[in-house]
Amino acid sequence: MSRRPYLMLVIILILVALGLWVDLNKQITIVNPINQSTLFERNVDIRLGLDLRGGLQTLLEADVPAGTTVSSDDLTVARQILESRANALGVSEVVMQAAPPRRIVAEFPGLQDPQQVVAALQETGLLEFVGMDNTTLVAEGTIIKTDYGTTGAGPTATPAASTGTAAPTETATPTETPAPTETPATTGNTSTPAPPATATAAPEIVYQTVMTGASLDSVNVTRNSVTGKYQIAFTLKPEASQMFADYTGSHVQQYLAIVLDKKVISTPVINSQITGGQGVIEGSFTADSANTLAIQLRYGSLPIPIKVVESQSVGPTLGAESVRRSLLAGIIGLSAVVLFMLLYYRLPGFLADLALVVYTLLSLMIFKLIPVVLTLSGIAGFILSIGMAVDANILIFERLKEELRAGRTLRQAIELGWARAFPSIRDSNISTLLTCGILYIFGSAYGASVVKGFALTLGLGVGVSLFTAIIVTRTFLHVVLDNVKFAEHPRWFGI
Repeated sequence: MSRRPYLMLVIILILVALGLWVDLNKQITIVNPINQSTLFERNVDIRLGLDLRGGLQTLLEADVPAGTTVSSDDLTVARQILESRANALGVSEVVMQAAPPRRIVAEFPGLQDPQQVVAALQETGLLEFVGMDNTTLVAEGTIIKTDYGTTGAGPTATPAASTGTAAPTETATPTETPAPTETPATTGNTSTPAPPATATAAPEIVYQTVMTGASLDSVNVTRNSVTGKYQIAFTLKPEASQMFADYTGSHVQQYLAIVLDKKVISTPVINSQITGGQGVIEGSFTADSANTLAIQLRYGSLPIPIKVVESQSVGPTLGAESVRRSLLAGIIGLSAVVLFMLLYYRLPGFLADLALVVYTLLSLMIFKLIPVVLTLSGIAGFILSIGMAVDANILIFERLKEELRAGRTLRQAIELGWARAFPSIRDSNISTLLTCGILYIFGSAYGASVVKGFALTLGLGVGVSLFTAIIVTRTFLHVVLDNVKFAEHPRWFGI
């Protein structure tokens, strides 16, 4: 007997173990056994949608004059930025969908503070490049004050964009003593006088805004050709290039912080004068961190103003009882399918039932890892896919019976049954996947999250069922049946 089925069986068992690990945990953590550092950490708890959990539903609209055309690109970018802002507030499972021509539908399952999110969604999203001194390093995440937009801001009043070439340095706590190059606050910012006459508070630091994100022309993630490290390449608009060259030339080896909504997100050092309006930001970036920073630089401000048209708190219209009934329906459906396969196809049916268990474990693992936000329609799609998960097995087993009746050996019947059933399996599943794709696209385009959730869970279920039918069931058949003599046990196959 070939070793290949046993090799595939080992792979399947590893996937089953992985599925059980993810399915039975709400949080998974991988630790480096050498230094005990965390290599991977992920919350894999099942995420419920607005209809099952309750929360906030908000309708947003482009705040532009009537008749003004809003491009689909601007609407998409605005949705991405708003979604990032909501996630930054700690709102998980947020669902935002563009609803052309000028609206965005936002759902926040489980939200406790609607006012906070609505206020944050309407913020400007100002991106600034703020000059620091050579000795003071402000930690990433620090909220600072800048002189941008204030009276007498000087040269910073002209919007421009981008950062110096060089590595973001390690973060540290800000120095309490203000640097000489920093501009003191123009208003009185002293603390309440202490009892000693000589004790006075240090003036509040107001940092100088060199440029704003309005002058960024393009931002892309690249890799250093020598070291292979990730870096962020940027290009300035022509009107900002000379201003940036002048500033970087006179501030070499000084910090230039990147600030979004007055919050420091990166603090690179200017290594040399940047001419031509092009430069790179180098540092200890991963692919994800470099891409995140590039998105913040590229889309720091909303491309169109947004207003809240309608906002309402939504209770769990279905809630725990509906979840319980849906799970009960799923268990009943799964049990009926398992019983039918076992009684009608006997031993092959038992192997198909095992493959169905593998299908369920892997599907739930994928739902938790993506993660898929489960609404009632999504649960319905998953339950429907359970019934569809065995249709490929039925086609294979019927062909298997035909080959056995024709006098084939069991091993020949397995291969011929699978080969002759595969075109029908392929075509039926492709047609279902195409339908799911169309439903998902239209659900996304028109903000129909119910349709989108159904299409997503059904499509994922069909994809996993293809794997279990083509790989898992076939492997089980070979491992168990290759050494069985059909002539001695015809009833084992329902013949």
